[in-house]
Amino acid sequence: MTTVGRRPASSPRELARAADRASFIYLERCTIHRDANAITAEDAEGTTHIPSATIGTLLLGPGTRITHQAMSVLGETGAGVVWVGEHGVRYYAAGRALSRSAALAEAQASCWANRRTRLDIARAMYQLRFPDEDPSGCTRKELLGREGHRVKDCYRAQSQRTGVPWHGRRYTPGDFASGDPVNQAITAAAQAMYGVAHAVVAALGCSPALGFVHSGHELSFVLDIADLYKTEVGIPVAFDAAAASPEDVGARTRRALRDRIHELRLLDRVVGDIHRLLLPDCATPAAFDDDIDEVTLQSDRGMQVAAGVNHDVESSW
Repeated sequence: MTTVGRRPASSPRELARAADRASFIYLERCTIHRDANAITAEDAEGTTHIPSATIGTLLLGPGTRITHQAMSVLGETGAGVVWVGEHGVRYYAAGRALSRSAALAEAQASCWANRRTRLDIARAMYQLRFPDEDPSGCTRKELLGREGHRVKDCYRAQSQRTGVPWHGRRYTPGDFASGDPVNQAITAAAQAMYGVAHAVVAALGCSPALGFVHSGHELSFVLDIADLYKTEVGIPVAFDAAAASPEDVGARTRRALRDRIHELRLLDRVVGDIHRLLLPDCATPAAFDDDIDEVTLQSDRGMQVAAGVNHDVESSW
């Protein structure tokens, strides 16, 4: 294995676009190291190689150990890294931005700094989620009220669809097991979606803190983006997992969500939605500009990595 000092840093053109990456990969009870530009996961069953440039977010569960060189290549390739605990989740690390353009970051800061444009983007986010409603003229407080009603309607509708009893959203931060199976599933889905959204926000060079619906939190924009897909993706997957079985519901929710994200090509949508929200008058997404940010897959080979254990996240879902 070559050392970091002998290996030149990857350029953005050698890296996979955020939209082309695996949404998230979960590892537990293994040692993670580096072999060239891949990371390796070694456990009692052997060693698995994963091209680092194809990872969106790496979830590190209980029993994982990761080396300095592995973190170096993950940071170099713009992958997000999340340490996941049995009774809580925190986003501790993110890689460099894949984009060499500051267009999205500047547009985000400019729109956020102006109260009128900040509200305009909040309305646009609401309409992305609920296209049958017209939010024009609504204040931020009114948007939040409407959003709350629509999410409660979604919970009730999913309960009727799946037959899972619903008694309201109940989550105690730091105590995942205190919720019933469907609440645990919703929390697990939220955890994974926050990780995916954070990885894309970081990869595009945007600020996680400058939110338009959420505010005052270090991950306000991440929460904004993750919430765009809450009622369409996260909540239905959670209810399906809870309907299938109450056993190991967090792990099964995460695996089902991973498959659903791949099926919908959700990372493509996340990148496109961020671009359309922040730069609506620009025809070509800054992240895909041929002269600035076009990057290619380091490897187009498929990979299979086991996913999932029961974990939780502090969630407003």
